[in-house]
Amino acid sequence: MADYSYGGQAVIEGVMMRGRKKMAVAVRRTPEEIVFDLQPVNSLSERYRLLRVPFIRGVVALIESMVIGVKTLTYSANQVVEAEGEGETLSNWELGLSVAFALVAGIGLFALLPAGLAHLLKEYAPGNLLQNILEGILRVLIFLGYVVAISVMEDIQRVFQYHGAEHKTIFTYEAGEELTPENARKHSRLHPRCGTSFLLFVMVISILVFSLTGDTDIWTRLISRVLLLPVVAGVSYEFLKLTGKYQHVGMMRMLSLPGLYLQKLTTREPDDSQLEVAIFALQKVLEAEKEEEDSKRGSEVRGDVGETAAVGRAL
Repeated sequence: MADYSYGGQAVIEGVMMRGRKKMAVAVRRTPEEIVFDLQPVNSLSERYRLLRVPFIRGVVALIESMVIGVKTLTYSANQVVEAEGEGETLSNWELGLSVAFALVAGIGLFALLPAGLAHLLKEYAPGNLLQNILEGILRVLIFLGYVVAISVMEDIQRVFQYHGAEHKTIFTYEAGEELTPENARKHSRLHPRCGTSFLLFVMVISILVFSLTGDTDIWTRLISRVLLLPVVAGVSYEFLKLTGKYQHVGMMRMLSLPGLYLQKLTTREPDDSQLEVAIFALQKVLEAEKEEEDSKRGSEVRGDVGETAAVGRAL
């Protein structure tokens, strides 16, 4: 059984895997070739103890995931473009601008639009609590509609397949099995620590957090939705970690079920070639971390030997 919760992300024709100290993104350039990029994680939470405090660490993790997402998507997109020999590669700045636009659009679509619609329908849902429940229901429906709409796109379907490959590979590693397509194939494509489950927690927990603002006018309502997003993200992250860690507890499995069902929309069954890419990425992370650990252990041993020799000479 793994002693660390490795995670990842599906990218264009590939998978990113993240470990304690290293992360690797692997991309299938051609049917015969898999390329990869290995980088240090350099998490801020490792350098500053304050950022490891519960609820704060969730916001940090979310921001870092977005930054890593931009880098890995840039790498994967450029590899595919170069392999196809069509068009120009994207810079980090260009893709970052696209992601920033998507983030703003996402806040508008999934935070502001439901809040505005709920306010317009307040005569049918009198009271702050009912309005927030209605807002939450509208948010979930908009999200489901968005996922269903994009899932008909062929490119997105392949990303969802790589998403499933990522989950199956993580399950295989956590089961202590050899990382092979044969072993990975038998595992579920639905994982309790998935970002899709995190988004569902966000949508549900936001109902409770936003209710604390009371009955307000439309502008205060909209502004509060944006300002309270870090709070919602921090609380949701803790719930995700809790349910993922204690899957052996019946209540935690029950809390995970809605997110797992939602993953049926954001994952697809991968083929063996996609499993190979996900396994390749995780293996690169594991190999790099083992080499770093062995090197560190060797340095410590050499240091101990040096100290012993110095003491001997002094005696």
